[in-house]
Amino acid sequence: MTTTTAAVLVPLLPFLGAVAGLLVGRRAPGFVRPLAVLPTLAAAGLAVLVAVRQGGGAGGGTAPLTAATRLADTGSVPVDLALQIDGFAALVAVLVAVVACCVQIYSTGYLRDDPRYPSYAALVSLFTAAMLLVVYSDDLIVLLVGWEIMGICSYFLVGHYWETGAARSASLKAFLVTKLGDVPFLIGIFALAGDTGTFRISEIHTRLTSETAGAPLDHPTLIALLLLAGVAGKSAQFPLHTWLPDAMAGPTPVSALIHAATMVAAGVYVVARLLPVFASSAAALAVLAAMAAVTMVGSALAALAQDDIKRVLAYSTVGQLGYMTGALAVDDRGAAVFHLITHGAFKALLFLGAGVVIHAAGSNSLAAMSRMSGLAQRIPDAFWTMTVALLALAAIPPFAGFFSKEAVLGAAEHAATGHTSGVPEGVGWTVLLAGLLTALLTAGYAARLWLLAFRGQGEPVPDHGKQPVAMNVVLWVLFLPTAALGLAYGTLPDWFDGESLTPTLTTSVLGTGLALGGGLVMYGAWRHTSARARRVPLGAVAAHPEAADAVSEAEAIATHEAAYGSIAGASDPADPGRLLLGPLHRHAAVGFHLDAVYGALFVRPVRAAARLVRFLDREVVETYVRGAGGAPRLLGAAVRRAQTGNVQTYLGALLAGSLVLAVAAVLVAAGA
Repeated sequence: MTTTTAAVLVPLLPFLGAVAGLLVGRRAPGFVRPLAVLPTLAAAGLAVLVAVRQGGGAGGGTAPLTAATRLADTGSVPVDLALQIDGFAALVAVLVAVVACCVQIYSTGYLRDDPRYPSYAALVSLFTAAMLLVVYSDDLIVLLVGWEIMGICSYFLVGHYWETGAARSASLKAFLVTKLGDVPFLIGIFALAGDTGTFRISEIHTRLTSETAGAPLDHPTLIALLLLAGVAGKSAQFPLHTWLPDAMAGPTPVSALIHAATMVAAGVYVVARLLPVFASSAAALAVLAAMAAVTMVGSALAALAQDDIKRVLAYSTVGQLGYMTGALAVDDRGAAVFHLITHGAFKALLFLGAGVVIHAAGSNSLAAMSRMSGLAQRIPDAFWTMTVALLALAAIPPFAGFFSKEAVLGAAEHAATGHTSGVPEGVGWTVLLAGLLTALLTAGYAARLWLLAFRGQGEPVPDHGKQPVAMNVVLWVLFLPTAALGLAYGTLPDWFDGESLTPTLTTSVLGTGLALGGGLVMYGAWRHTSARARRVPLGAVAAHPEAADAVSEAEAIATHEAAYGSIAGASDPADPGRLLLGPLHRHAAVGFHLDAVYGALFVRPVRAAARLVRFLDREVVETYVRGAGGAPRLLGAAVRRAQTGNVQTYLGALLAGSLVLAVAAVLVAAGA
């Protein structure tokens, strides 16, 4: 099998598995799980094979693998079914396929009793195929196809528990907010093609970076900002990030897939592929840096105030994506993709572990977990793997998150000191200072999650037996890259652009010191407030942990608000995050009221306009329509009443009419 054939099969196999699953899922339920797992597993194996054969990217001197066939000759800019596999694409495809495979295997246990599992598994496979198409595609229009398929898949998967109002509203919100960014993204693609004369990413890159063939864009800032709007929506960056925390109403495996390997990773990856477009405009880099800084700091503060364990992780994803966009703002896509890969490993582990925690505790509320004891002993696999994943999230050495986050901070320091050509020093300082502050906050909310979930005090957690083997095995599979992937920092430059990813002394000391300080401060606050948990109970756990995992999660989502207050943050005086944030807590708990601002600026005016249109349609337009139909109906009724069937009546009417006409004729003739 040639490398090109293997690369084509990587996105094709999950797509065929999705089609087969949708066609035979209900008729032959026994084939659902094999059709979900085996194509994705084969795609993961082929993605690894492609990466091994490529053996590195431009940094190592290996030429990217390219193949293309004309898809549509538009008469101006043609559309090609093209792929390009360099080091970035090869490694990101491995991440996507491996995480998707883990999610599918985990779901066989997590959703084992779900009646809608066949459609769920098929949609996950389609989701995976769409992301792999984005990763391998060398044509922006073909990339856009995968981009939009992911949007509709996220709508259905986030709304999987459609019986709950939270899931229905979250799926609609995710769809609408991401579409809001997709419109300017599409316009930006056409504008970029108009300036460069091609949709091919490799040709655009060559034109903008080659000294001989290079030519500047006519509208670099406009194109970059249009593309950035779509990226902000897809990758949940400020100000279009509000859909991602609400998307936690979907099943936990879906959250792991969206946060670790698809959807939100797509935006960062596309910017990395098109980075020369953004580097053509200093203004675009400044906007990218500002967006990354606000996203990092704001999401970290919001994570400190969340009570739902999955919403903490959701805001964490928003912040970590901010690190990636910050690395792109300082023109270092190697650091950005390095953090994308390591983040995919430990964030998938955190979400899948959170699913085990929610089932064991019978709640997604950290306030409720803090009033239980023995949770860590009930789920030792999730406890140990999540502990390491939280250390990686907090960038504690020697775990993966430390090396990738330090690569980002090192790139920012390099730009801040004026050593990165084309990048303003202010951009570097913005990313560096925001990244260091976020390192402090990240360690704080990671420590808070661990302390509240696993060091609770109160009634013992009931023992519901071990989790399915498939779920625990997946946790340990993801544990390996979470613990050790960062050690590849010396090899990865050969796969990327050749730029060093080695941690620098200054940022390593500052970043690690701030992370340790954040963890210690949170521990001290927890020691101060933990005694209050015994004095202020919040009520009984509402869900039923003895049920299947997915059922327990759905009930926890549906009943969390009734049992513990606002789903964004329970009023828990024993919460150390509340103590540290002080008056800022109530604002951070609701995402700094950004949803309320959007509601006032956009939602209410649109609804008012819709009510006005409905009034005009019913009371004005329909009045004319009813009148236009009513007049002939009345005339017809009058004529119908005249049709009596009596011949004498007809003759009398005829005679009377003739007499009237004769009299009228005489009067006219007489000049009267």
